[in-house]
Amino acid sequence: MEKKYATGEESIHMKNEICIEFDAISENEGLARIVIAAFVSRLDPTVEQVDDVKTAVSEAVTNAIIHGYEEKGGKVVMKACLSTEKELSVDVIDKGVGIIDIEQAMQPLFTTAAENERSGMGFSFMEAFMDRVEVESVLGEGTCVHMWKSFAARQEQEKPLLQAAVWNQNER
Repeated sequence: MEKKYATGEESIHMKNEICIEFDAISENEGLARIVIAAFVSRLDPTVEQVDDVKTAVSEAVTNAIIHGYEEKGGKVVMKACLSTEKELSVDVIDKGVGIIDIEQAMQPLFTTAAENERSGMGFSFMEAFMDRVEVESVLGEGTCVHMWKSFAARQEQEKPLLQAAVWNQNER
């Protein structure tokens, strides 16, 4: 989260960033989900907001493992940043095979791994659960999936995650 340092009458706000690199194996998809959930938890998000981000990150990491590295191993990098405006940005980066046609790859139901029972909905889920998604890719060099979600505005009826936990503890 942002850090505030008092300097007289003004405060200096700093963004918060993380970067994690892990092996491109399916077991680490769960690690990425846990890390991103912990990272955004300081904003006291709703359960739905946390689930949205975890799902989008899961899809991006899975795409890197299955399509980027074709399940042959490599490294996945996840970078995340919380801005002072409570906007999360996440980059999931691989140095795999790259995407031939990004526009086609982002179409619902398109998959290059139908033999592995892949649904082709990864990018659709990312777009549904995040505010914005952009993809950069170079054949033979890899892919970067950029995703953004704002936590600044919260709908009235949604309970923040920490508040919901306290309310559930008190049987409300």
